[in-house]
Amino acid sequence: MSPPAPVEKFYCNTNPGLLSALAPRIGAIMNIIDQLHAAAKSNPQRIALAEGGDPRVIEAAQIAAQSGLAHPILIGGTADGIDSHDPETAPHLDDMAKAFQAIPQNRNLTDARCADMVRRPLIHAAMLVQMGLADGTVGGAVATTGQTVAAAQRCIGAAEGAPLVSSFFLMVLADGTPLVFADCALTVDPTADELAAIAAQSAASYAAITGKTPRVAMLSFSTLGSARHAAATKVKTATATLRAADPSLIVDGEVQFDTAFVPSVAAAKAPGSPLEGEANVFVFPTLDAGNIAYKITERIAGATAIGPILQGLAKPANDLSRGCSVDDIVTMMAVTGIQASS
Repeated sequence: MSPPAPVEKFYCNTNPGLLSALAPRIGAIMNIIDQLHAAAKSNPQRIALAEGGDPRVIEAAQIAAQSGLAHPILIGGTADGIDSHDPETAPHLDDMAKAFQAIPQNRNLTDARCADMVRRPLIHAAMLVQMGLADGTVGGAVATTGQTVAAAQRCIGAAEGAPLVSSFFLMVLADGTPLVFADCALTVDPTADELAAIAAQSAASYAAITGKTPRVAMLSFSTLGSARHAAATKVKTATATLRAADPSLIVDGEVQFDTAFVPSVAAAKAPGSPLEGEANVFVFPTLDAGNIAYKITERIAGATAIGPILQGLAKPANDLSRGCSVDDIVTMMAVTGIQASS
């Protein structure tokens, strides 16, 4: 993922007229980010930062600590006033290696292998969370998404009853409207049951992060039977499964994006739809669709994309872009803290 430009960059190399035009957009985005920061500050959590030697991560940890947004734990790095862990010499390494070996998929590993594994920063950070020594972890400033997610899945694992771990992006539109797009980073071709699970996870994430009522659109190229195809049937089946599992959830599908997002189109194409063209959680039928859509929304519509944010884990762990800014890291720490306190 290419990260959104930091807000400061909107003020650089720009003529005054353009600054005036951008001002409402900047204010709206910052308002949402400020809300996330404020929510995290209301109940600051211990966030393990797996790449604690990266200068951006160190600066973000200092900002988070000084502002009261989180209690950072730097893995493999140090900064004044910040808790730090050297994964080579930490006093709890023996206990961590035993806890790592006790995880079912690691039970066939030798003691020496486990001792080596917990010295790896991503594993070490995730194990702090698994052992209750941290409330959440953030990585990916240096490591790839695959490495970050693999460490979280291996050490923290899925939440009880969660059929899968999925992801979403918090998309902040130019007017400040927060939307959730899922799954745009992990699940390539979900089954109907997996799609229903992604939708349920995404609805819960939207409510936890924004404090607003989720309105879930199960997206397709078809609206309520307007086209006949197995791909549309999958979405229709997932919608029925989701409704049966949670009758109180506001959801409709299969629906096209314009039907879900534009009230006048909804009135014409899907009269009586509970979404009424005001969906705020968009569940895509495949990773192809979701990944393409979030990048188009980011690049053409000028939305800010925060994520990918993981969901379905037993405890929070989140990913960053390797091109992330200090502000991106601070905001992801805020999101992780909100997840941990929810």
